[in-house]
Amino acid sequence: MNENINKKNEVVDIDLKRLLKAVWRKVWLICIVSILGAAAALAWTIYMVTPLYKSSAMFYVNNSSISMGDASLSISSADISASKNLVKTYAVILQSRSCLNDVIDYANLDYSYGQLRGMISASSVNETEVFQVVVTSPDPTEAERIANAIAYILPNQITDIVEGTSAKIVDYAVAASAPSSPDYSKNTFLGFLVGLGLSVCVIVLRALYDVTIRNEEDIEQCTSHPILAAVPDMNAHSKGGYYYYGYGRRRKKYYNYAYSDAAKKSKKKKDASAPAAEEKPNIGKDISFAASEAYKLLRTKLQFSFVDDIECPVIGVSSALAGEGKSLSSINLAYSLAQLDKKVLLIDCDMRRPSLCTKLPVQKTPGLSDYLTGQTSMDDALQACRVDEEGGFAVIASGRNPPNPIELLSSAKMGKAIAKLREYFDYIILDLPPVGEVSDAMVAAKLVDGILLVVRQDYCNTTALNSAISQFEFIDSRILGIVMNCVGEHGVGYRYYGYGKRYYKKYSKYHRYYGYGYGYQPQDTEKKD
Repeated sequence: MNENINKKNEVVDIDLKRLLKAVWRKVWLICIVSILGAAAALAWTIYMVTPLYKSSAMFYVNNSSISMGDASLSISSADISASKNLVKTYAVILQSRSCLNDVIDYANLDYSYGQLRGMISASSVNETEVFQVVVTSPDPTEAERIANAIAYILPNQITDIVEGTSAKIVDYAVAASAPSSPDYSKNTFLGFLVGLGLSVCVIVLRALYDVTIRNEEDIEQCTSHPILAAVPDMNAHSKGGYYYYGYGRRRKKYYNYAYSDAAKKSKKKKDASAPAAEEKPNIGKDISFAASEAYKLLRTKLQFSFVDDIECPVIGVSSALAGEGKSLSSINLAYSLAQLDKKVLLIDCDMRRPSLCTKLPVQKTPGLSDYLTGQTSMDDALQACRVDEEGGFAVIASGRNPPNPIELLSSAKMGKAIAKLREYFDYIILDLPPVGEVSDAMVAAKLVDGILLVVRQDYCNTTALNSAISQFEFIDSRILGIVMNCVGEHGVGYRYYGYGKRYYKKYSKYHRYYGYGYGYQPQDTEKKD
């Protein structure tokens, strides 16, 4: 199994469909960047580029020097062909130092030879014997003056240098009425294309190097383990959904306060200064209908995952990274199993950062660490937790934070405790630490019959997930599957399990009407739908 994972890591598979989706999701950003690029190019052209004007003079090239009046005495096709070939020779003569110095003196220009040479170009017109000289300058009058100076100087230079040839003026230069450059439309379009290309390249590169898990396809590409359930995001980010899972520094402090002694005293005294417990935990019947169905689907699949000879399956719930919602998943899984009238025990094995006591109405001590160190008995460590009128289960909290949690979890007393607890319960769920953070989960994983890995969408990455799977497989732990958590409404997995808006609207109403929780009142049946 590890070899297969390594092979997958070595092969770089470019998913064109994923890249197109990434580009399509950011099409609004691409449009904005493209428009900004076009605007920047237009502004740069207007304010930074100097307009240039062109003036041109045309000459007729003739290789016969024998003429009488306006009629040439010897003109043939060979003469015309020779005239075309002389155009390159005339261009070289035009750009010679002696010729351009004469032009500078004649037009009284304040340019050097090199500067003037860069302003002049010469070529034949449509491959004929007509020779055109173009002068480019920021001043249209200056361009005209230089072109006409060339028209006066060049024929004499050609006659003196090349014997048997002549160049007659066909058209004098005139001042241009409009600049020949820059091309505003062309530069604006180029700026649009540059913005478009850069934005698409950045998005594609980020998609290629982005290892964050965005949907179920990302999980399927890095592991063959099945996705057992996709739990939707129970609260939008704007409503504090991330904080319910303990993500980030601005985590809600409701649970820490609501089950503390200070909260109980404040209720008795009606202390107005005590913080109001307005938020509700996302457990039990307080979760959304879609999330409840997801946990029921997970519960059903887990029931088919164990053979009949395992009377009390021990399920470990872990994650690759901290903050993926594994503790809430453990609680809701225990609640879902308890709804089937099963005896369920939930144990907090995360002794470094325990969280069950902050999410459930249970005390942190006495707990697991107190029992393993001999400071309390198992009966005292067990606490009854009644989430609501529909379901309850037993809980063993983490206890006092010990300095050696790995030694406690790997002790023989821990193994004997699990074996003894199997006799009294139908399911035992261990809330394990993140395997990517500490090695405590690997020690406790030897005591379970299967591992559930919780993967939070848009948070966990394929590298961390592959590492977590490899660590569990290294100790021959059975991975039951993946629970994809905090799935967005428009995520692939969300639709895959049938959780669309119409599905919610229709079946959540059905759920309330028939009294399956959600504060059902008998008089509701008399109301019109």
